[in-house]
Parts: sequence; structure tokens; C-alpha cells
Amino acid sequence: MISISRKIGDGGTWILNKIVRALVRLGVSPNFLTFFGMTINVVAGFYFGYGYFRIGGLIVLGASVFDMLDGRVARESNRVSKFGAFYDSVIDRYSDMAIYLGLLIYYYQIQSMRFVIIVGLVILGSVMTSYTRARAESLISSCKVGFLERPERIVLIILGGLFNCIPQALWVILVFSHLTVVSRIYYTRKQLRAAGDPR
Repeated sequence: MISISRKIGDGGTWILNKIVRALVRLGVSPNFLTFFGMTINVVAGFYFGYGYFRIGGLIVLGASVFDMLDGRVARESNRVSKFGAFYDSVIDRYSDMAIYLGLLIYYYQIQSMRFVIIVGLVILGSVMTSYTRARAESLISSCKVGFLERPERIVLIILGGLFNCIPQALWVILVFSHLTVVSRIYYTRKQLRAAGDPR
């Protein structure tokens, strides 16, 4: 079983590396791949907005490929930069919001105010998860603690779409994203107190 899993993983890595090298030879910009991935997520948002969750999940799965490609292409072509990391982070937020906006529209259309509120709180938790880390790391060296970051949220959305269990996925994201925020606040306070901060 382990050898089969390893072979599948090696095969996937081999294919991914071939794609990366082809993109580098073509001179494709990592920033273009990042932007194109966001465009695909916008399309997914439209499908979520109309209640086509399985199609939306498949499209998000396709968009996630570009999340893997942009960084690899940047490294392979020696185009890694601070701006690239910043740009990738900003575009990722737009990608997330496109998906959540689609879900917000869907639940508003079917007049499920409970899930309109839940999606709103999911958006808040997702934004604050990123914000607390960014703000903390302006004060301490690193703040990667927590239960749920973007990769986990995307996996949950994909699974929720493919298996038609978006409400359950939203509940999990809601709870664990806000727990992540709380854990980062606690961790930052602990680190700053250890460094002599009076509060």
C-alpha cells in the first residue's frame, strides 16, 4: 500500500515538474499564473452562486493547481521575489472572497438567513486568520500557530462541493478559523510578554 501511494505521489510530482518546466520554457510569468488561478475561482464563485456545488468544487480543484504552479515556476525560473509573495497573498484573498461571495448569493437567493450569517462569519474568520498572522509577524518573528489556514479551507470547500456537503464544510471553517484567530492572539501575547511587553 505504501509503495503504491509512493508511486502515485512520484507520478504526480513527475507530471507537475514537466508542466513547470514547460511553463518556464514558454516564459510564463508566475504572477500571470496567480492571476489566472483567481480568475478560475471567480468562475467557481458563479457556479456556487447558482447552487451547482459539485461543478464549483471541481473548478476550485482546478484552480488549486495554479496555486501549486506559480511558486514552483517562480523558483524554477529564478523569479522569486518579495513582491511575488505579496501579490500571491493578495490575489489569494480575492480568490477566497469570490468563492464565499458566490455562496453568500446562493443562500440569500434561497432565503436561508442562517447560512447568510454563517458565510459572513466564515468570511470574517478567513480574513482575520490572515490578518492576525500578518500583524503578529510585524511584532514577533513567526506566528504560524492555529488549526485552519487557507490550504485547509480550500480542501474543505472542494470536498464540500464534490460531496454536496457545503453546509458542513462551512461549519467546520467557521469554528476552526475563529479558533485559529484566538490561538494566534494568545500566542502573540505570550511571546510578547516573554520579551518584556507589559500587556
